[in-house]
Amino acid sequence: MDDLHIISEGRDVLITVKVVPGSSRTAIAGVLGGMLKVKVAAPPEKGKANMMLTALLVQRLGVGRQDVEILSGRTGPIKQVRIAGVATEAVRDLLRT
Repeated sequence: MDDLHIISEGRDVLITVKVVPGSSRTAIAGVLGGMLKVKVAAPPEKGKANMMLTALLVQRLGVGRQDVEILSGRTGPIKQVRIAGVATEAVRDLLRT
C-alpha cells in the first residue's frame, strides 16, 4: 500500500478514494494511481455507497463515525476523505489489503 498518497494535516489525514458501487461485496481493492480503491455492495443512490464507504473506513481504522468526512466527490466515484485523529503510518498500515 506504499503507493497510497496520504496528506497529513496536523492530527488529520486526507486520502483520495475511488469507489466502485454495486459490487458483490464491500472491500478494499488496492491502490490505483495513488488512490485507495474500494468496492462497495451498495448502489450509487441516495448516499448509500458513501455511507458504506464511511462504515468500512470507520471499521478498518478504529475511529468514530464523526472522524471520517467526505470532503468532495459525494456524487462521483472519486472522493477526497478526511480522517481525524490518526497518524499517516497508522492509516497506511490499517488500510493494507
